[in-house]
Amino acid sequence: MSEVATMTEPLLEVEGVDKSFPGVRALHDMRLELRSGEVLALVGENGAGKSTLMKLLSGIHTADAGHFRLGGEPYRPAGPRHALELGISIIHQEFNLVPHLTVAQNIFIGREPRRGRLLLDERKLNADAAELLDRLHLRLDPRAVVGELTVANQQMVEIAKALSYDPRVLIMDEPTAALNDAEVATLHELIRRFVRPGTGVIYISHRMEEIKRIADRVTVIRDGEYIDTLDMATAATPDIIALMVGRAIDTEARPEGVRADREVVLRVDGLRTRDLLKDVSFDLRQGEILGFAGLMGAGRTEVARALVGADKTEAGTVTLHGKPVRIGNPADAAKLGIGYLSEDRKRFGLLLDQDVKANIALSALRDQFTRAGFVRDGALRATAGRYIGALRIKTPSLDQTTKNLSGGNQQKVVIAKWLAKDCDVLIFDEPTRGIDVGAKEEIYQLLRELTGQGKSIIMISSELPEILRMSHRVVVMSEGRVTRVLDAAEATQENIMHYATLRPDENPADAAELGLAPEEKAGRS
Repeated sequence: MSEVATMTEPLLEVEGVDKSFPGVRALHDMRLELRSGEVLALVGENGAGKSTLMKLLSGIHTADAGHFRLGGEPYRPAGPRHALELGISIIHQEFNLVPHLTVAQNIFIGREPRRGRLLLDERKLNADAAELLDRLHLRLDPRAVVGELTVANQQMVEIAKALSYDPRVLIMDEPTAALNDAEVATLHELIRRFVRPGTGVIYISHRMEEIKRIADRVTVIRDGEYIDTLDMATAATPDIIALMVGRAIDTEARPEGVRADREVVLRVDGLRTRDLLKDVSFDLRQGEILGFAGLMGAGRTEVARALVGADKTEAGTVTLHGKPVRIGNPADAAKLGIGYLSEDRKRFGLLLDQDVKANIALSALRDQFTRAGFVRDGALRATAGRYIGALRIKTPSLDQTTKNLSGGNQQKVVIAKWLAKDCDVLIFDEPTRGIDVGAKEEIYQLLRELTGQGKSIIMISSELPEILRMSHRVVVMSEGRVTRVLDAAEATQENIMHYATLRPDENPADAAELGLAPEEKAGRS
């Protein structure tokens, strides 16, 4: 945290702000105070009004009532460019980069140095970018093409671009959604170097443990209204969550193990791909949530993609309900009752410009909702309506365009799509990434209900508290191999991290060490 104790003068003030859109009151009597030299966390559920408030601050929208002050002076941005000139820079959750341009060109886009009126001064552009990156301690090549960078480095380009305006207030909206722990630490170091007297950061995140590490205070908003501001040094995470959702939530509950006599629904043996996976073996029982943990690049997503035929395999067998199956592509997997919910729901899970009912019916359209080549609209609407109610999807109607829903509700639409297909095995890759605490609880409850109905779930997550809270067993991976399968009783953050950082050749795991049941060891000997 920054040394903000003696720096109590307000840098940015928001008082009595209202904002409405047709049929929706987004903000009412909103308040916020960012002090000079501090990092202020802003938290709230999806739909609480965080994005609307940030759009007011960055000049995208204009408030209906209330006022803003920056450095004690009235702040009335006429648009995003004017907001930057006045000293407020925002880094949106969705990157605003041009992939085919270089790092330097993205940082100074629209402000490129020129020789005369027409000619771009490429040498000065790269030199200016190199000086900025060096000052920010970012190891990026100004001439590198942004589209060829990792997601983490693209995030750093966004930050460099925002800081190139020398802002007084930096707003960061979910800046670590795609970063691993080491990259988060780098980002937090960058924030600490930026924060000084006369500057401040508004930090929006759903990750409570992250907020505890970086923020000085936390402001909670709910349903478009200000709730409270707490000092982070004394604020308890359960209290923050309760303020966000309006009720207490038990974040400590953990599942017991699944009985060994449950049917092994899915068994994977010796799965291998050319680039990463090596001899991956595990099994999934009926009614079980099998968590997959590991560091970035360990191979968790690659296991899911190989299993459903999205990536080509070189070896390995898959057995479903005791019978060997061949899965050549995701359509084959779906026909066999295996549903895959990608971590990138917007790219691979949804048709964002289609309505909610069309997305829910997508996986089962040909099987259940067509007759003689015509769509049975009545059956489609009835099924979509049933899942909207069962999953508590917040949408004005079945015909709402899916891109207009919150992130949590979009995730529920993806889940509904596979429930409509009635899959026995569901693979969830980062099921709660980018959604708020309240929506997470609803997803968790849904997963429990599904296992209670006999469904079997593979859950991949980068959040260890989530893995521990939801998994009956935990498969730990490192460098494309399974290094351990932990029962719920022995799964701790320390144990998981130990096996996640272990080189596979340092752990010659036999069947017992991999957590297989005695009868399974005998069958493989």
